[in-house]
Amino acid sequence: MGPVVASPESLSDDASIELRVNGETRQASTVAHMIFLVPELIEEITTYLTLEPGDVIATGTPEGVGPLSDGDHVAIEIEGVGTLEHSVTQNQS
Repeated sequence: MGPVVASPESLSDDASIELRVNGETRQASTVAHMIFLVPELIEEITTYLTLEPGDVIATGTPEGVGPLSDGDHVAIEIEGVGTLEHSVTQNQS
């Protein structure tokens, strides 16, 4: 998913999360506004299974989502973790 593996220490309790599309901020929030905090998610998940290196936990999204178009440039930034950037390409099937 990205070039960074985040440790628990790298993510503060109020780390900012921002999504930009073509340089325009579409979403801006903090980890503190998540319905379930990351430690709570990990605790619940690990009661049922063992998390292994490379496992991904999908947490949902804050308000502000919308469709993307071919050629859009998306940047997702999490304070203390880094920025992941991608360009959207329409599948030609």
